[in-house]
Amino acid sequence: MAIKKHSSYALFLVFSAAAGFLLALGYYILFLDAPDEQTRVYNPQADKIPAGEPRVNNTQKNKTQVQQTTSESELHAQNFNQALPAVITSFAPAVNRAAPAVVNIFTRKRIKQKSNTYNNATLRALIEKRPPPSRFKEENNLGSGVIVSSQGHILTNNHVIAGAEDIEVLLKDGRFLHASIVGRDLETDLALLKVTAQNLPTIHFGDSSSLQVGDIVLAIGNPFGLGHTVTSGIVSALNRSRFRANNFDNFIQTDAAINPGNSGGALVNTQGEMIGLNTITISNSGGSQGIGFAIPSTLARDVMHQLITFGEVRRGWIGIEAKEISPMLAQQLNSETQHGLLIIGVLQHGPGEKAGIRAGDIITHINNIKIASAKNALDLIINLRPGDIAILRGVRRNQSLQFKVLAKERPQMSGS
Repeated sequence: MAIKKHSSYALFLVFSAAAGFLLALGYYILFLDAPDEQTRVYNPQADKIPAGEPRVNNTQKNKTQVQQTTSESELHAQNFNQALPAVITSFAPAVNRAAPAVVNIFTRKRIKQKSNTYNNATLRALIEKRPPPSRFKEENNLGSGVIVSSQGHILTNNHVIAGAEDIEVLLKDGRFLHASIVGRDLETDLALLKVTAQNLPTIHFGDSSSLQVGDIVLAIGNPFGLGHTVTSGIVSALNRSRFRANNFDNFIQTDAAINPGNSGGALVNTQGEMIGLNTITISNSGGSQGIGFAIPSTLARDVMHQLITFGEVRRGWIGIEAKEISPMLAQQLNSETQHGLLIIGVLQHGPGEKAGIRAGDIITHINNIKIASAKNALDLIINLRPGDIAILRGVRRNQSLQFKVLAKERPQMSGS
């Protein structure tokens, strides 16, 4: 009975040892000797180790591969970071650079009221034997401006100071200064003021011609008389020019909020450089609806220099009225020329007529520059200086012609 008991116990130990061995072997196969990435397929040629070469155990091989993978990951991350531009987390440096040169403008003017001899105020004054009420009332206006020179020149919109009898400027440091008008340009809605003061901060001009749709911009001004306010957005579109009859404008469109009082303020880039002068907004309510416009800095700077030098802006003029050629119009005229300007009117005794230009001619080039559009041609003409000789090339009845036109000064636009 005892022998039988000991035999059963021995069998139990043998089976237990065998089970333990099998479990250990399975653990080794599954975890310690597992292939690195894919199921390994036995290949006698590939697995054969050449004579004289050391055998590399799997542990060393796995360690080497981990190190290589880590190095490749670090290199990939480094290249990825180098490819990304630096992320801007604050526009404070740009604002700090530009904002001191942006000023608040306050204007006052008297407006004549409609006269009514029999109104209640007049009758009451007669009964009380005192002077009748004034026929004028005072109107206050507000806007913004930008200090553009250390001599005290301030650029703003003409509509901000139009008709003003008194103009005051509030600097960011709290100083109130009286301003006088140096000159105005109604056709671009720009005006130049001047104040007398020392230690004036000035704006840094940027290049608006390098702008791209999607660039980040900041609008700085005095909306609703609240004082210095900054709003941000992007350049929504470029070369907008359908809002005034003169077509001189190449507005920058932005969704940065431009509200009443922002007119004349600066539109700046992320370096704090002025790339536009805020001027107009499209809105049904009077407030910002994400469609604002600014005069490009290149145009504003040219107008500023002319106002400082001449007190006015002098533009070229050749006395013609023209219409842009389209393929359909060219077909109707039986013209082989598909681009340029069709002359529809020539001012009598004007520069164009004296040069021999006639109605019906098609102008294709101005000073060897191909005319791409009517707007492009207008820009080329107004950028002429009075006294310049402009070479115009074109066709008349499909025959090539060339004209030498002596540019004169464009007549000044009348208005307030």
